Amino acid sequence: MFLGNGLLYPIIGFASCVAFIYMSFGDLDLSFDYRFSEPKMSFVGRNGTQFFVDGRAFYVNGWNSWWLMDQAVEDFSRPRVREMFQAAARMGLTVCRTWAFNDGAYNALQLSLGQFDERVFQALDYVIVEARRQQIRLLLSLSDDLPSVGGKRQYVKWAWEDGISLSSSNDSFFFDPSIKSYFKNYLKTILTRKNHLTGIEYRDDPTIFAWELMNEPRCTTDQSGDTLQEWIEDMSKYVKSIDRNHLVTIGLEGFYGPRSPPEKLSLNPGEWFSTLGTDFIRNSKISTIDFTSVHIYPDQWMIETELDEKTKYISKWIISHIEDGERELKKPVLFSEFGLSNKNKKFDHSHRDIFYQSIYDLIYKSASKNGAGAGAIIWQLIAEGMEEYNDDFGFVPKERPSLFRLLKKQSCRLARIHYGKDWERRGSPYSC
Repeated sequence: MFLGNGLLYPIIGFASCVAFIYMSFGDLDLSFDYRFSEPKMSFVGRNGTQFFVDGRAFYVNGWNSWWLMDQAVEDFSRPRVREMFQAAARMGLTVCRTWAFNDGAYNALQLSLGQFDERVFQALDYVIVEARRQQIRLLLSLSDDLPSVGGKRQYVKWAWEDGISLSSSNDSFFFDPSIKSYFKNYLKTILTRKNHLTGIEYRDDPTIFAWELMNEPRCTTDQSGDTLQEWIEDMSKYVKSIDRNHLVTIGLEGFYGPRSPPEKLSLNPGEWFSTLGTDFIRNSKISTIDFTSVHIYPDQWMIETELDEKTKYISKWIISHIEDGERELKKPVLFSEFGLSNKNKKFDHSHRDIFYQSIYDLIYKSASKNGAGAGAIIWQLIAEGMEEYNDDFGFVPKERPSLFRLLKKQSCRLARIHYGKDWERRGSPYSC
């Protein structure tokens, strides 16, 4: 159709503007409608032993994909992020736990002490936007006791090499004033980060479910637990001073420490687990910690035992911690990692179905009674073509249909509790 010049020039101008935006941002899909078309979300809050969203109790059925920020950096791997969120949405999963740190490793967010890579920060921005598109919230972990992508050991290494640390001990991360100062600088940087896609600072974004101070913190050089206790108090208070919107948790594995009663200590997988400098009840009572976490890895704790024995033990482990949340802590308890290794002798994929079902049943039982069992987060889900990121616990959801169905079933059960009488009227977006 012929257009007169009066109409043609504005169209050309608009098309040029669109082309400029596309060429500037490329595969990041940074369309200008992000901040206006995002699905509405509310912050997750806490009332006693329960999470709440929009006045309703909220129970977590989630998964771990620690690698999201890393994969969002490169053009060739970025589509895996969207693929993962879309697969999770089809299962009705509500929370993804992922790393919001990378210290000195490949695709590092923090290149050296206090020096950050904007390109990697933009990748994290993208992860947050993609999560919100699917109405999924993020539990963002801020450091790690393990050295795979930096964490406490990288901070200590940097500080020692720069001559600003008092000790080369990895546990100096928890007590060295200089290292603590640099970690606080990182905390402030990430909490106040303005997402370049939405213009929203992280501390103001309800897509973020909560902050986790550290994955599986341990301080074996002080078995009394005092050093780690002081660090948790200090860092959680600092996070709260900057961000009053989000919940804060520690990242504990759930082991009972020296100040726990004998009947609790007996539930540890072995005596050694009380010497790690952590103490589930004591650490979790800190007022600036909103909820606590527990991990479930019977393969690593009970190497030579059969599946039935592992399942019976884990049942006691889960019930004990839920009772702690209800009686001692008055806080939600989130089982933020669980898995069954495929390296076990006589492993069969049906073993995972049995074991994971037992965990989900205990969570559902607690949730149906308004208990402190706030949910579970499986370790780990991966996208296709990510074999190098897999371990003996991970799987691609569509390659394990029975587990796909199991996760979706749990989502449906918890959603019915969340929506109550409104469930039938509302209907399920993922075909319960």
